[in-house]
Amino acid sequence: MRLIFLGPPGAGKGTQARELAREWGVPQVSTGDMLREAVAAGTPLGREAKRIMETGALVPDEVMIGLIADRLRQPDAASGFILDGFPRTIAQAEALERLLKDLGQSLDGVVFFDVAEPELLRRLTGRRLCRQCQTAFHVTSAPPQREGVCDRCGGELYQRDDDSEATVRHRLGVYARQTAPLLDYYRGRGLLTSVKGEGAIGTIREAIQRAVEGR
Repeated sequence: MRLIFLGPPGAGKGTQARELAREWGVPQVSTGDMLREAVAAGTPLGREAKRIMETGALVPDEVMIGLIADRLRQPDAASGFILDGFPRTIAQAEALERLLKDLGQSLDGVVFFDVAEPELLRRLTGRRLCRQCQTAFHVTSAPPQREGVCDRCGGELYQRDDDSEATVRHRLGVYARQTAPLLDYYRGRGLLTSVKGEGAIGTIREAIQRAVEGR
């Protein structure tokens, strides 16, 4: 099973990818997680990525393509994967197509998470992460028991720089210009399925499962 979860920032791709990857026994390949790990480690890539992400811009194609190529060549990805956050541009999609061809593989489907912009703003600007264990909370829909304190480990909760309202609006603008054209790209290849990304997490997951099984 080789899938792409496509959608704007805050659409819920990561939440669904984590659970479904575990259920289906394939790795979740999250470029966001990979980049944040590089930032936390203070690598040259991490320092450059931090500078770019804080402005709400996209990390250059060549960097992302290199990260994904290395990851998909690892043994655990041989039998399938869920790509979460990649591709984000047509150039990345074309590079992915070439990479999979070299690996003797092909995509099984692309699931688009359809979420209205006001809901995306609510989700992203209200998101808080634990500095220690990275558990995610939300100030209104999933608040911690104690304000500013992680329920799991007691760590401090914080708002990511790229979750400020100004940066979120910029990120959504970048998405509309650079990533939304991927819908036509994958629709033209007969791979795209749209799923409503609002509502209960379990309901959305069931809709994804039905869409994938239907393929």
